[in-house]
Amino acid sequence: MEYLALPPGLVTTTTAALACGVQPATIRDWVRRGLLNRIGGTPKRPIYKLSDVLAAHTAPKPSRPGQRATDHVA
Repeated sequence: MEYLALPPGLVTTTTAALACGVQPATIRDWVRRGLLNRIGGTPKRPIYKLSDVLAAHTAPKPSRPGQRATDHVA
């Protein structure tokens, strides 16, 4: 069940993913890695501040040993 209406500036995992052009699993990964914090909702239906989601999207991501390089050549 999705929320019928959220206050302005708050988003669900699905909406956050759409706003950043990533998969919902990426949003959950940002939470797990500490780049994004939930501000409410339920354990299965968290809510985030849109401003926090956009900040996490532009934040430098910590690398892990063995992770593929993410250098993009334009």
